[in-house]
Order: sequence, then C-alpha cells, then structure tokens
Amino acid sequence: MPNFKKLTSLILVFALGIVVTVAGLRFFGKSLPTSISNGETVFQKERVVDEESVVIDVVDKVSPSVVSIAVKNNQSLNPFGFPQQGSQQESGIGTGFVVSSDGLIITNKHVVSETNSNYVAIIKNSDGGEKKYDISEIHRDSFNDLAILKIDTQGLSPVELGDSDHLKVGQKVIAIGNALGRFENTVTTGVVSGLGRGVAPIDPATGVAERLDDLIQTDAAINPGNSGGPLANSAGQVIGINTAVASAENIGFAIKINIVKQLISDFKTSGGKISRPLLGVRYTHISKDTALLNDVPEGELVREVVSGSAADRAGIKVGDILTQFDGQKLTEEDTLSKLIRGKKVGDEVKLKVFRDGQTLDLSAKLGEAPNQ
Repeated sequence: MPNFKKLTSLILVFALGIVVTVAGLRFFGKSLPTSISNGETVFQKERVVDEESVVIDVVDKVSPSVVSIAVKNNQSLNPFGFPQQGSQQESGIGTGFVVSSDGLIITNKHVVSETNSNYVAIIKNSDGGEKKYDISEIHRDSFNDLAILKIDTQGLSPVELGDSDHLKVGQKVIAIGNALGRFENTVTTGVVSGLGRGVAPIDPATGVAERLDDLIQTDAAINPGNSGGPLANSAGQVIGINTAVASAENIGFAIKINIVKQLISDFKTSGGKISRPLLGVRYTHISKDTALLNDVPEGELVREVVSGSAADRAGIKVGDILTQFDGQKLTEEDTLSKLIRGKKVGDEVKLKVFRDGQTLDLSAKLGEAPNQ
C-alpha cells in the first residue's frame, strides 16, 4: 500500500524546487520561457533592472534642458584648406543648463571667460535636431566660477533644482555634459565620494588658480567640456554643477546647487546684475607648518594689490601677510575668499596685517567686483 505521507513530501519538495529555480532566474535578471514551439524555446526580453531604469529616467528628464556652449570662430576653411572670409564656425567648449523658460542658462565662469569672444548656446529639439541661439548677455560670478547666460527665446524646459545641503556620501549621481567639447549629452554615473572639498583650478583666461570651497566630490567621469553641466540625483533633480577634474582618476568636483539658487535669486532681485564684494588682492596661503618654519604667522601672503581697490585705499602692500579678516583668523579652512563671500559691497571690515615683524590694524570698505 503506497505511503501517502512520503508521496506528499516528494510532491512538496518538487514544487519547492521549481519555485527556487524561478526565483533564482528572476534574481539574475532573466525570465522563464513563455512557450515552446517546434523544439525552440522562446524567451521574453530581459527586464531592465531598477538601477538602469533610474538612470534612463533621469537622462530623459534632464537632457532636454542641457545646453552645449560653443564659441564662434571668425573664419572657417574652404574645401581647399584656405580661410573663407566672412564665415563663422562654432567650437564646442562646455556645457550649461536651462534654469528658466525665458532663456536663463547656468554654466561655469571659466567656460565663457574670454570677454572678447562671441558665444552660442545649442539646444536639442524633441525631434532630434538642434537650434542655435546667440548668447546676448553674460554675467560672471567672480567668487564661485559661475556665470548666468541669457538667450532671447521663450518656452524652454528648465531643470528641477534640488537641495545640496542634505547630500550623503555614497548616494548615486548622474553627470550629463558635452564631453571633450564634441560628444553632446554624454552620460556618466557614480556616487558622491566626499563633501566639503576645496580645490584651486586654474582659470585658463588668466592662468591664476582660483580657490573653490565646499565642493561635491564624485567619481562620475567628468571630462573637459563637461564643465558647467548638471550633476543630478536619482530623482532627476540637479544638485551640482560639474566644474573641475583632479589630476587623478575618478575624482571630479561640482559646485553645490544651493549656491546657484542663491545666485539666481540675487540676480533677479537686483534687476539682472551680479554684485560681489571685492578687497582687491591676489594672495597665497601660508600654512601653519610653513609659518612655523619661517617664523611668520599663518595667513594670506599678498602677491598683488589692485590699484584703486579697497585694499589699496586701506594701505595693504605686496609682501604683507593678512592674518585676520573682520575678527576671523585666516586659515586653510577659513580662507580670505571664503570670508569675503559672506560680506556685501560697501561693508566696512577690520584687517590684521603682519609687516616687517609688526602687526598692524587696518580697515577697508569693500568695493564691487567687475562683472566681466
């Protein structure tokens, strides 16, 4: 007489084996055959995994707002290789993105740093074509390597700006940009590798390293031409602007979007103007270790004083070491440029200056940085 208990156990084991097999195949992104015809197995298409879907959704959302920035060259070559008079040619140099439907675009200042050049914004159409717009206005932010561009058009699709004050190391990010100035809307992915970073990229127009603080570090590939492009989170919100690449693999930096949001707000309330305070010095930071070795205080060694500037009027000289700015000690974390950002044009500030073994107390009324 058959053992029904043992038979039932075998059936349960067999059924469990089928369930485990199905679950395993699904776990690895595969689906089971849906039918068998003439001895050939017909498979469903592989499912797009969740991570891929996130990236695709972000690209679909953000890409229509990404702009290629090109500079106009005065001459192009004819088929025989000779200059063609009266012709113009565009060369891609960077990236930007739309922040208002009436033609405001954000990019890096160093992308549009040449004040005597004419620039063009190139925007992709929904049908795959592209449209070129002459950039009619350029407003440069001397503090943050940012620029606000204006083109004369309406009905653009602005990006959604996120919140960069609550970023977490390890969260996913997607960078979109005009890689190498030639490959439009190139997409790279990575994570937030670090926060609060400081770097000093060199401005190609002046050859001067300009200190940038409180940056986002990411391992998403950022190449020349990506500058000014958006760094988005997995919700498709722009949380940074790609701005610099370190001399090492998988290390790039982006300016936090909250700085941009404040810049846009100030720009609109001031009637279309970027106003930044200016002391008027170029300097090199003397670290604590260097200061100890040379028997001088830590601070900012003045390399140049701009004629007629607030620093010049206050009596600051080349070779001075600025040790305090309005009561705040100048260190590698609290740099002069960082502290000036917290002031306004016309503010009176107190300065402590080390000169020839003595400490001097000076005062200065901050001027206004040029917009170009």
